[in-house]
Amino acid sequence: MTTTPPATTGSTDRRFFGHPLALGSVFSVELWERFSFYGMQAVMAYYLYYAVAEGGLGFPEESATSIIGAYGGLVYLAAVVGAWVADRLLGAERTLFCSAIAVMAGHLALAVLPGVLGVAVGLVLVALGSGGVKTSATTVVGSLYDRNDPRADAGFSIFYMGVNIGALVGPLLTGLTQELAGFHWAFGLAAIGMAIGLTIYTLGRRGLPAGAAVVPNPLPTGAWVRPAVVAVVVVVLVAVGFATGILTAATLSTSVAIVVALISIAIFAIMLTSPEVEDDERSRVRAFIPMWLGSVVFWSLFQQQFTVVTLYSDTRLDRNLFGWEMPIAWVNSIQPFWVIVLAPLFAVLWTKLGDRAPSTPVKFALGAGGMGVAFLLFLPWAGGGVNTTPVLAIVFILLVFALAELNLSPVGLSLSTRVGPAAFRNLTVALFYLSVSLGSALAGTLAGFYSPETEGAYFGITGAAAIVLGLALFALSPWIRRAMRGVR
Repeated sequence: MTTTPPATTGSTDRRFFGHPLALGSVFSVELWERFSFYGMQAVMAYYLYYAVAEGGLGFPEESATSIIGAYGGLVYLAAVVGAWVADRLLGAERTLFCSAIAVMAGHLALAVLPGVLGVAVGLVLVALGSGGVKTSATTVVGSLYDRNDPRADAGFSIFYMGVNIGALVGPLLTGLTQELAGFHWAFGLAAIGMAIGLTIYTLGRRGLPAGAAVVPNPLPTGAWVRPAVVAVVVVVLVAVGFATGILTAATLSTSVAIVVALISIAIFAIMLTSPEVEDDERSRVRAFIPMWLGSVVFWSLFQQQFTVVTLYSDTRLDRNLFGWEMPIAWVNSIQPFWVIVLAPLFAVLWTKLGDRAPSTPVKFALGAGGMGVAFLLFLPWAGGGVNTTPVLAIVFILLVFALAELNLSPVGLSLSTRVGPAAFRNLTVALFYLSVSLGSALAGTLAGFYSPETEGAYFGITGAAAIVLGLALFALSPWIRRAMRGVR
């Protein structure tokens, strides 16, 4: 039986910068979750491939970037698990609370457990927790607005600003901590950040609308056995894969990408064939498909901040500023800085333009094509010597990253809460995050083709492909708008 959530009263609440007051509570927990997530991820690649004498684990670079790509993919693959739990068991609000606890536990494991054991336990817990946070937090924010509330895109831009405040500060503090005290202290700082966010959210939970706690499609009594068996089978298959050598660190990201692609196809098929989905809802799902593919391409380039751009910053970037060498992890704070500066401007812009703003498919086209432009901007420095690219160059390139992101990511979050069938509300949000998952995994796989010797071809081909995809989305935008049937 499907339970219909109560109508939101968000349209009458303007106490948080013209938005519902509860937006501030979710803004806070997401800020600190991103602080811990990006703070840890900023130093994780270096922890994996730095020599043991430097405090690292000594993995080959290809294996390190593959693990980072696979981990990024698993975070957003876990969004499916979080969405299922929210839809069938706990509701979005309680899922968000429990997921935040898992994130904190994962960072603690990285801080206190040694070597590969800490990486395995920590990354799995953080991936599961962050996946749950992403879908449930997005759904909770969506519950604050009516379907046609014109403030929705602006509200998600404000929410996204919280994401990027955490993403900005996290690498700055963990990067500095890593240089001064070591990797495990940096992971411990990430755990402290998540604890702060969890505390603030706990204090503000009562202010959330009742609809955020509703279980849209409750699981019948005893029906938990089948998903539990599936979970056990998955764990066994992964263990066997590593034991037999079928799965290795170097191929992990590609394996995750294949799994995510198959799951995504299955979810689209379920939504398109379910008798619980009405004709208008089914048309919106079909319209979502090309934008979903555009999102995959966008994230496969954007998430290379943690694979190719990480290697580039270590080997090609001149980080000397007036005789002082900038901590390498600080590069990861440049792009969030631009988003913090620009997100309020985009929020105001979309609100002021109203119905005159570019449609959602056009925004997706700008996001995907913009990432292609960003990669082409690496070309003037292609083939240079060791640590010869000026910091200002990467600052400008990451500005273009931010402009592309603001056209696609917060808009995609907003769209996923409005385009989904009523029976699959949280699962539609998970589908958007699966596009991030597939893109993140592909970012790890693509990194295997990068080298300083061939970087000109690498940046040229990937950038041009993204631009072509953006142009294709723009051409399809009239059909997509018609098929969206009332959702702009």
